[in-house]
Amino acid sequence: MTAPNPNWFLRARLKTRQLLLLIAIDDERNIHRAAEALCMTQPAASKQLKDLEEMLGIALFERLPRGMEPTIYGESMIRHARMALTSLARAHEDIVALKSGLAGQVDVGSIMTPALRLLPRAITRVKQQVPQLRIGVQIESSNELLERLQRGTLDFLLARLSNFHDNADLHYEELAPEPVVAVARIGHPLAARSKLTLQDLVRVPWIMPSPGSLLRQRFDQLFHNAGMEPPSDVVNTSEIVLITSMLQMSDALNVMSTDVALRYRELGLLAILPLDLDCRMDPFGIVRRRDRVLSPGAELLLQAIRREASESPAPAAVAAPAAAAAAAAAPAADNVFDIALA
Repeated sequence: MTAPNPNWFLRARLKTRQLLLLIAIDDERNIHRAAEALCMTQPAASKQLKDLEEMLGIALFERLPRGMEPTIYGESMIRHARMALTSLARAHEDIVALKSGLAGQVDVGSIMTPALRLLPRAITRVKQQVPQLRIGVQIESSNELLERLQRGTLDFLLARLSNFHDNADLHYEELAPEPVVAVARIGHPLAARSKLTLQDLVRVPWIMPSPGSLLRQRFDQLFHNAGMEPPSDVVNTSEIVLITSMLQMSDALNVMSTDVALRYRELGLLAILPLDLDCRMDPFGIVRRRDRVLSPGAELLLQAIRREASESPAPAAVAAPAAAAAAAAAPAADNVFDIALA
């Protein structure tokens, strides 16, 4: 098998116009409309496509009676064309911003836990140094964020990688473990107890991640290991807004990241139950693409995240009920760093 030539596009004299044409044909599924969108003649568009296909030695599109459909090779080439053009656009934005005395744009994806403490602190630190740096944050599940990273719409992530992910093109830097605790509304009868066991929690209602999720599997396994069936009165959801609302208006319980629970307790929204759960999520960390060079602004934010992670203590042990009650009674902090969900 012939080794791939990493500089094939130089020999092929690949043009940006050809990448734009691939994307236009994919969008329009018709070479005439694609040529019109790029202000080209159809013969010129057909020649550019033919030249590229001949250089690669494969057909990028199937010519059908009612249009064009990308082949498996075409789908791959189109995906990389979109990423390449996105990267070029971002490079131009960075150069223009730097010439204007600004610091460019950084887009980061994050799961919930680092978005509540670690990331806001890092962003605040960076904005104090470079107020003009534009920072966009998208909060989603690790799987969704990884898809966006591969599409080139995010610079890097604070997320998890599992054995199911293809890590060959990704660089992962572990930041912190993620223990979990059980939580309930303020004033919940169980929150006043000095100590709880799994037996106390079997028959109460729960709001839990969907079956099949890692946290749900590990939570259910706790009960199986103790010779009990897991709770049966369960609402399945991972939507934090719904979870918080349902906890506050019912006696349901939930298991969540210790960092997230501590933040909600600081705000007087939830109580942490006196139960030591031998259960935790996989660690989260920085995920970035190996083939992508980060902008100066993105590197600056990465450095701040690493510094905050190294300086921040591990999640504190669950406080005794009296201390928890005092924390719940304390007024919420005035300055809460809000991040809009994208």
